[in-house]
Amino acid sequence: MKKNALNLYAGVGGNRKKWDANVTAVENQQNVADAYAEQHPEDTIVMGDAHQYLLDHYAEFDFIWSSPPCQTHSQMDLANPRNKPRYADIGLYQEILFLTWYYKGKWVVENVNPYYEPLVPPTAKVGRHLFWSNFTIVASDIPRPKNFINNTNVAGSMMMKEWLGIQYTGNVYYGSNHCPAQVLRNCVHPDIGETIFDQAFSGPPDPSQLDLFVAAAI
Repeated sequence: MKKNALNLYAGVGGNRKKWDANVTAVENQQNVADAYAEQHPEDTIVMGDAHQYLLDHYAEFDFIWSSPPCQTHSQMDLANPRNKPRYADIGLYQEILFLTWYYKGKWVVENVNPYYEPLVPPTAKVGRHLFWSNFTIVASDIPRPKNFINNTNVAGSMMMKEWLGIQYTGNVYYGSNHCPAQVLRNCVHPDIGETIFDQAFSGPPDPSQLDLFVAAAI
């Protein structure tokens, strides 16, 4: 029987692409949700506040994946002289603590490697991503396209779509952001998402197979 999975801050659904599950996705921007729906018309898509939805509905699911906004935690945000100083969004840690103590299913919270020492030690690091979870994660990074950060035009967006295996009509922009590749850079690669989802229920690979992976435990 398929698991019931909750995909919070769903974006265009890179992490979810290869899950074999009944998925409810929560997203708060309509054009992003529309792009998600093009790829996953079978999913239930909720327009709303993912942080509040988690609190209200967590007990309805076997598996929860949350990818809270990463901008206020990122090293690039701190380094960019054009950005005004701002508080890091501590909602990230609220969700980690909430899932740790209240939720009985399998869960993952994903974010970027931050500019500070994480307030809660992560379970795993895979490439540029940190993961907190209540199960062991062993996964390999997926080599990123050349000029991953600097692909800010339509051609870069098309290259990112090909890398992720994601297709949707036109370009999708976050708010006033004019980079069509940003929504794609925010994705967890589908192969990593699949590996983590599978390990939630089957456990990590046999030790004899660990040479096939990049050990991610911190």
